[in-house]
Amino acid sequence: MRVFVTGATGFVGSAVVKELIEAGHQVLGLARSDASAEALTAAGGEVHRGNLEDLESLKAGAGRCDAVIHTGFIHDFSKFKENCEIDRRAIEALGGALAGTDRPLIVTSGTGLLSPGQLATEETPPAYGSSVPRVSEQTALSVTSGPRVSVIRLPPSVHGDGDHGFVPILIDTARRKGVSAYVGDGANQWPAVHRFDAARLYRLVLEKGVAGARYHAVADEGIPFREIAGVIGKRLNLPVVAKTYDEAAEHFGWFTHFVGIDNRASSAWTREQLDWQPTRPGLIADLDREAYFAA
Repeated sequence: MRVFVTGATGFVGSAVVKELIEAGHQVLGLARSDASAEALTAAGGEVHRGNLEDLESLKAGAGRCDAVIHTGFIHDFSKFKENCEIDRRAIEALGGALAGTDRPLIVTSGTGLLSPGQLATEETPPAYGSSVPRVSEQTALSVTSGPRVSVIRLPPSVHGDGDHGFVPILIDTARRKGVSAYVGDGANQWPAVHRFDAARLYRLVLEKGVAGARYHAVADEGIPFREIAGVIGKRLNLPVVAKTYDEAAEHFGWFTHFVGIDNRASSAWTREQLDWQPTRPGLIADLDREAYFAA
């Protein structure tokens, strides 16, 4: 298939592009800069210039392809609500471009948007309300005029070389504060997946996914947060300390919610339906390498 990929040069999107091309698909990737265009070309993809706020460019790119994979998102958490609205409009534009067809539209969401404190499955509905402004999957699944819409939920940690997500934020915070911290007893759990395992799931959903289904790109079902903090402390030769929630708010700032979230998630149904089996190292093994701590 010829696949339009948003976020095509991002951490997850670039792995998806590599997976698709190696499997024989063609990629038309959204690129907003010359550097992104060069990286996409080097990876073997075709460049489509535009960005997530240029709805006409999104519609044009989707209209030229047999399927769409939406991995793009503006990861500026100081403007999270505004960026969630940009994401919502982008999904509507992509869905509109595929109206009246049965072409696949795969949209990215997150397990962190599910209700905490329970083992989330693919059937667990996302949380609603003003405190959860990201409505990626709700928007995607409301597109009912033709496209074969599927949702892939990513865990808080998508890890691997080049990671610039949540784990590097923890490492940077530990360096600046002089301690590697966790909240309470640190028993709250994070699910995780290697980016290349996640990329393979995107391809499988493209090729075999079911309309209206939610899939979990989860390899590690749940890792106690104190274990993550422990590896960071060991690698940086820093104390590993517990923080109360009030102390954590001062220590981690805006990131406190994510540090304290208990977000166990299962991918049993996803594995059974698509024969998806993660093969890359888990988060703890991957994190416990010099590559994550290079200056």
